[in-house]
Amino acid sequence: MRALVWHGKEDIRCDTVTDPEIEHPRDAIIKVTSCAICGSDLHLFHNFVPGMMPGDIMGHETMGEVVEVGSGIGGALKKGDRVVIPFTITCGECDQCKRGNFSVCERTNRRKDLAEKVFGHTTAGLFGYTHLTGGYPGGQAEYLRVPYADSTHIKVPDSMSDEQALFLSDILPTGWQAAVHCDIEPEDTVAIWGCGPVGQMAIRSAILLGARQVVAIDCLPERLSMAEAGGAITINFREESVLERLKELTKGKGPQKCIDAVGLESHVSMSHPDSLLDRAKQMVMLESDRPHVLREIIYVCRPGGIVSIPGVYAGLVDKIPMGAAMNKGLTFRMGQTHVKRFTDDLVRRIEEGQIDPSFVITHTAELKEGPEMYKLFRNKQDNCIKVVLKP
Repeated sequence: MRALVWHGKEDIRCDTVTDPEIEHPRDAIIKVTSCAICGSDLHLFHNFVPGMMPGDIMGHETMGEVVEVGSGIGGALKKGDRVVIPFTITCGECDQCKRGNFSVCERTNRRKDLAEKVFGHTTAGLFGYTHLTGGYPGGQAEYLRVPYADSTHIKVPDSMSDEQALFLSDILPTGWQAAVHCDIEPEDTVAIWGCGPVGQMAIRSAILLGARQVVAIDCLPERLSMAEAGGAITINFREESVLERLKELTKGKGPQKCIDAVGLESHVSMSHPDSLLDRAKQMVMLESDRPHVLREIIYVCRPGGIVSIPGVYAGLVDKIPMGAAMNKGLTFRMGQTHVKRFTDDLVRRIEEGQIDPSFVITHTAELKEGPEMYKLFRNKQDNCIKVVLKP
C-alpha cells in the first residue's frame, strides 16, 4: 500500500510499504477513505518530539471502511462498517477507561517505559505519533490496522459525509474538551490563543456552550477571518497589544476563561525577549518547549479563572509565573483528549446542524501529494488551515 512515511526532520515521503495484517484477535483493518494532517503532526515534521524512526507511518486523523476483523471483536464491528478512528487507542477495560479518561488508558502504550522517562508520565497509545506513544503506524495511508478495535472506533451514520465526520478523530473533540474544561457560564469572556484547526473548533464550541463573548488571538488574516465568521472578536497580536485589548473588552478585569490552543511551538516576534530567551534555552537543552502563550495567559486571566490547555506540550518549560497563578487562584485543566467521552454528544450536534466541522477544510488532495501538503501547511501558504487527504 501507499503511505506517508517519516524519514527524518522535514522529510515526509509517499512510499510503498507492507500492507497491515491482523496481529491480535481484537484488531481490525480499515480501508482509509479520508485522513488529515494535524498541527501536532508538524511537531514530528520538525522533529521537536523525540522517538520517531525512519519508516514510521504518519497520521492520527483517520476514517474509513472496515475490511477485516479479528476473532475477538465479536459484534462490535463487522466488515463494511464505516468508522472514524480516535487518535487515542483505548482498551475500554482498565480503571481509566472505565472512568472515561481514555487518553490515559493504562494498557495501550506498549512503550510506556520510554514515555515515562521522556514525558514524565505515559499517555495512551497514539496512532502515528512516535515510539514514546507506542510506535503504532498511523493512518495517512491506504489501510490502517486498529488495535483494540472493539473499543477504538466511532461508528458513522450513513447521513454524515466524510468531511463532516473525519474530525471526530481529534480536532473537534479536542476543541470541545478545551471549552468544556472552562465550565463556561453565560457572563464569561473566553479568550483563545491560536486560531489553527483546534482553536477554530474551540471558538465554535465556546459559543455553543453559551459564552457571552469569545476572543480569538492570532496573527494570520485567514485564520482571524475564519474565527470572526464563527462569531469571535479577533485580536491580531502583531498589530495591537493583547493585554490592552483584553482589558478593554472586559472592563479592565481580564477574561474569566483562557484557552491555550498553541502549545510547545509558540511563535512570537524574534525580537521579543521571551522568544529570544526560549530559543537560547532550547539550544542548550535547558527547556524543550516555548511557553510564551502560557505565560501571557497567566498574566491576563482574571483571578479565580480557568486556564484550559489543549495545545501540546512535550517536555520541560521554564519561567512559568507560578506566583501569579497561585495568588490569582487559577485552575489549570489540560491533557490529551478523551475523544470517546464526547462522541455521542458531538455526533448528535453534527446531525442536528449545530456545527459542521467541515468548515475548517481549505485544501483536499490525493495521498501522493501529502509531502507537498505538509510543506504547504507548515509554511501557511495559499491560506492553508486544514488539509484532508483522500487515499
